[in-house]
Amino acid sequence: MANIPVGARGEQKILVTTDVAINFLGLEGARVLSTPNMIRFMEWTCRDTVQPMLDDGYDTGGTHINVAHLAAAPIGMAGTFRAEVLSVTDRRIQFRVEAWDEKEKIGEGTHERAMINVAKFATRLAEKMK
Repeated sequence: MANIPVGARGEQKILVTTDVAINFLGLEGARVLSTPNMIRFMEWTCRDTVQPMLDDGYDTGGTHINVAHLAAAPIGMAGTFRAEVLSVTDRRIQFRVEAWDEKEKIGEGTHERAMINVAKFATRLAEKMK
């Protein structure tokens, strides 16, 4: 398996656009980064943090997430997502995650990912579909 050091960190920056914003409040000026998209960017930041450290043919899949959406990030504002490896146990990787806009922290929590052999995973899914 991979050698993933505790303390490894990653960061991703995005621009909040209409593609990742809510649209159900009925007022254009009230559109902000949606909670599902905040979580998606947190997960991708975690994945991208450890992906270069994994053996060939391996990737990670999310298994648990526990986050709070603390503040709204409006359309047009930059968002920064940070991940830090807290622990690695067997195939499980625990992360601390944070999200910031240009003014304040907008989200924080923890996320767990499992290292997976992609070929074996695909075989198991094919069997499940039978």
